[in-house]
Amino acid sequence: MKKHSILFFLSILLYGMMLSVPKLANAERIRDLTSVQGVRANSLMGYGLVVGLDGTGDQTMQAPFTGQSLSNMLSQLGITVPPGTNMQLKNIAAVMVTAELPPFARSGDKIDIVVSSLGNAKSLRGGTLLMTPLKAADNQIYAMAQGNVLISGAGAQAGGSRVQVNQLNGGRISDGATVEREVPNDFANQSVVRLQLNESDFSLAQQISDAINSRYSGGAAIPEDARTVRLFAPADGPSRVRFLANIQDIPLRVNVQDAKVIVNSRTGSVVMNRHVSLDACAVAHGSLTVEVSQNAMVSQPDTPFGGGETVVVPQTDISVRDRGGSLQNVRSSTDLNNVVRALNNLGATPNELMSILQAMKNAGCLRAKLEVD
Repeated sequence: MKKHSILFFLSILLYGMMLSVPKLANAERIRDLTSVQGVRANSLMGYGLVVGLDGTGDQTMQAPFTGQSLSNMLSQLGITVPPGTNMQLKNIAAVMVTAELPPFARSGDKIDIVVSSLGNAKSLRGGTLLMTPLKAADNQIYAMAQGNVLISGAGAQAGGSRVQVNQLNGGRISDGATVEREVPNDFANQSVVRLQLNESDFSLAQQISDAINSRYSGGAAIPEDARTVRLFAPADGPSRVRFLANIQDIPLRVNVQDAKVIVNSRTGSVVMNRHVSLDACAVAHGSLTVEVSQNAMVSQPDTPFGGGETVVVPQTDISVRDRGGSLQNVRSSTDLNNVVRALNNLGATPNELMSILQAMKNAGCLRAKLEVD
């Protein structure tokens, strides 16, 4: 009996210790909160031609640059087009090609590209992109693109009716470009490596620095500001790679972030995080509706031979309605579910909720940062 009591006590103690240990499974890693300074992708762009379309290409009379591009390409292939020739092309389209050159890309690597119509082509389905140089901001060629364009959309038309699913004037080519030039990078020769936080936060920068220093003694990290953490990495390349790999996998319990309410005035969407809280307040919300309607009335003369004319006279009606406006009590709440429930009780639409949140912020009963996009 005594043995069972000791086992029961130990199990209770072990369970309590498990509850007291932070759940690192839910912790975020440093790699999710930061990026290495200087290690980033570069945008590439190029102008090219897509051929092999089934009569859905550019209309050369409205997009003359397509014909000019074809003439220049044919001249490089040894084919001369007589001046003044009006080429009626239907199976060719001018396109813009964009891509992202990943960091540490080497010559010969394959990257994905996006092909978008530049003229008035109806569809790029079934087309093939001809060899297109891709340039960066320094006007240097870093990749060459070519391949069959993959279009996810579909469409059909007949008798003046048209049905279309998804986009037909833009597509992708997986591994459609080959890297020809490498971006200069002195990462291996840098004596200091910096981590850039995704969002500026002094407390998070200090927390990342403390987590790194707790694993590496001797002051391996120093927070420089709210956005940058300075690392003292090893000098040789392999040791530096291992050092960064270990640092990026360090779990971190992120402290409470700022309470925010994001309002999109274009779509009427309202998004708030779990730290938003409300103080007690009273809200009066009413809806004023003004309707203006206009109907056409026909006015005819009284007598058939009186010399008058039949005219159309507009008749305008205006009505104004004001409903609602009673005071609604909003209780203090710190839980997100209670905040949402309190706002829903107002019976306001998302567009009306934006005005209510702005007024609550000015009155001091909304404990959050209000950002309007």
